[in-house]
Amino acid sequence: MKKLIARLWLSLRGSVQWRLLYLSQAKFMVGVTGVVRDPDGNVLLLRHRFWPRERQWGLPTGGAKRGETFEQAVAREVREETGLEVRVGELVHLGSGFQLRIEVAYAAEYAGGGRMRLNDMEILDARWCAPGDLPQNLLQAHRRLIESSLAHDG
Repeated sequence: MKKLIARLWLSLRGSVQWRLLYLSQAKFMVGVTGVVRDPDGNVLLLRHRFWPRERQWGLPTGGAKRGETFEQAVAREVREETGLEVRVGELVHLGSGFQLRIEVAYAAEYAGGGRMRLNDMEILDARWCAPGDLPQNLLQAHRRLIESSLAHDG
């Protein structure tokens, strides 16, 4: 029986194989986060409207869209939330998140964009923080991302 299944599989064309694999596999949402730094090493933090009040501060974050690379998604999210442009660098975290969610974080450098323009639907406030002066109500996972990216740089 196994040999028959293997022969049947091999007789299928690539697009049919890919479609069958797509239908049979779990689908994941991809959450992207940017650890954005300015030239002085300060980290961009945002106060997110839809996050719980006791932990509203965090890094720029959102979801990847179909057809986007993760790096493009990080740059888009920063631009949508703040109006700023960034150069996305290296991967700093890849892991599983809540249920069928993949968490991806990249280091990024501020590349301009003029004055910060917040998307007030999602973002209440924004500021550049020195790594040693992070707000108390910063999301703990984001605090760890900042700390690990600093350790990686050093």
